[in-house]
Amino acid sequence: MQVIIISGLSGSGKSIALNVLEDSGYYCVDNLPASLLVVLINYLQTQHHTHAAVAIDMRSGENITVLPWQLKMIDKSIRMKFIFLDARTETLMQRFSETRRRHPLSDKNITLAEAIRRERETLATLIELGHHIDTSSLRPNALRAFIKDFIADSRNLPQLTLLFQSFGYKHGIPLDADLVFDIRCLPNPFYDPQLKELTGHDPEVIRFMESQSDAAKMLKDISSFLNAWLPAYIRDNRAYLTVAIGCTGGQHRSVYFAEKLALHFRNEAHVLVRHRGLAEYNHQGLNNYARR
Repeated sequence: MQVIIISGLSGSGKSIALNVLEDSGYYCVDNLPASLLVVLINYLQTQHHTHAAVAIDMRSGENITVLPWQLKMIDKSIRMKFIFLDARTETLMQRFSETRRRHPLSDKNITLAEAIRRERETLATLIELGHHIDTSSLRPNALRAFIKDFIADSRNLPQLTLLFQSFGYKHGIPLDADLVFDIRCLPNPFYDPQLKELTGHDPEVIRFMESQSDAAKMLKDISSFLNAWLPAYIRDNRAYLTVAIGCTGGQHRSVYFAEKLALHFRNEAHVLVRHRGLAEYNHQGLNNYARR
């Protein structure tokens, strides 16, 4: 039986993720008190469910800090995955403001910003339980696509999901990054009028990057670093490793690097790619996340 636990901050997109899993054939339970997780999984086993997804967060009003203990009590035969959805405070405030929904911790004596801060502090211990996803710059469709990739068959590769994420420094470093590589020192295709509106996916930009000796050297150095240390992360029983590649705008250089690295490591781990700076990850339409 496979069970996916979804947690995270209110307004970060948990309802979207749960809907994707339900559409993918998972038996879904929303807003479960953390203390009932083991009971629920035991029951689902008796009902012969093979795939289940459970959302556990602050809405139940229960002490969610018991969740790590609950996870340790689950039978080892259960294949568990944990997803923690996060977003920057200013992004969450914008989403709640646009949808006019109430934060589960807010009341007449506490502001929205204070409620978000209190929730973030309470959930801080859960971030390291699994895969940390920053949805600040993700459109709903982008999050849906990423969740679908996340639950895809890993082809019996080592139990490590290796995510390569391109991003632009002008929008900030991703909250979910484990390793960050800065490639802003490389020549920027943006300043070529013929390449400015293109992305790292386009053949013209790829040819430009491949013509730069420094780019080839840095790509080799990053690959060598990951080649050397990826086995250590696997031995440490790490389930997820997010490698963020940053350039100025997240459109050209970092996209090219993320794709090349993903291609290089596709046979070493379950590889995913996300491009935060491309059009499909722009800030427009983010209020759809505040459904919860």
